[in-house]
Amino acid sequence: MPIVLHTAPMSSAIPVEHALLELDVPHERVVHDFTTGELREPEYLALNPNAKVPTIVVDGTPMFEALAIMQWLGERYGVARKLWPAADSPQRLQAMAWTTWAYVEMGAVNKRLNFAGGDKTPPELRHPGQVEHCQAEMRGLFEILDNHLAGRDHLLGDEFSLADLIVGSAVTYATFCGVSAEGLTNVEAWLARFHERPTFKQIWS
Repeated sequence: MPIVLHTAPMSSAIPVEHALLELDVPHERVVHDFTTGELREPEYLALNPNAKVPTIVVDGTPMFEALAIMQWLGERYGVARKLWPAADSPQRLQAMAWTTWAYVEMGAVNKRLNFAGGDKTPPELRHPGQVEHCQAEMRGLFEILDNHLAGRDHLLGDEFSLADLIVGSAVTYATFCGVSAEGLTNVEAWLARFHERPTFKQIWS
């Protein structure tokens, strides 16, 4: 099943690249440059009308949205590799819930936080008060995650899975935006384990 990944440096495609590497799935990478406008060319818009990355093409059929791609990779490749729970297992329900939570709940806050204080936001549109509010809101989400991780090494139990990769990527991005996990001992230990994985160091460094 030939897979082509459309990606770009320092983009939301990075977790997808990480998942492909962790799963050891052969694929072709097509690296795009945000500054050239190539993502708005008709050829690319036919694959992803949002003019964004990531996009994968599987046997000629395109798929976009990072979370959907990674959940599909889990279903297609992860079950056999013990990195994604089987469809009829209780852990599959938890995997779907927590990974969607990361991209919906945390993703919404991350987006507002990045707009309120990000380098790409025009100075007149930046809002320090909104930055502070979003950081506090994200900290509250970290606390929810910390409670869930009590007594667990990983999100679904004792073993690492793509659920840890997906949620860990969202948490890592939030820390890049200035949100601290300090004092949340379960999150800190879990995130450290994630960051120590060889694949993380290869993709994120």
